Amino acid sequence: MVGCASDPAPIEQLRLTEQALNQARSLGASDLTLAEQKLAAAEAAMKGEHYREARLQAEQAELDARLAEARVLNDKSQQELAELHRRIARLREQLGALQ
Repeated sequence: MVGCASDPAPIEQLRLTEQALNQARSLGASDLTLAEQKLAAAEAAMKGEHYREARLQAEQAELDARLAEARVLNDKSQQELAELHRRIARLREQLGALQ
């Protein structure tokens, strides 16, 4: 009982975690298995009123989801950068042909 009294139910953290997972999914993140497992563990801990464990699992799940999201955004940025490099090379070739 002492652990329950000192640690409130992490309802807001669970909401933030689910939001992070949904956002990562919407961007096309595919490596969310670990985050989903940790969220499930957090929900199980909540049911058992192990709020500290629930909070820790939910925080870790949120971070895993945000990492997956960052990887997707990084990959997209790298693809855009590669496309810009191709365009610049094409323009240089066209300029060289004009001279």
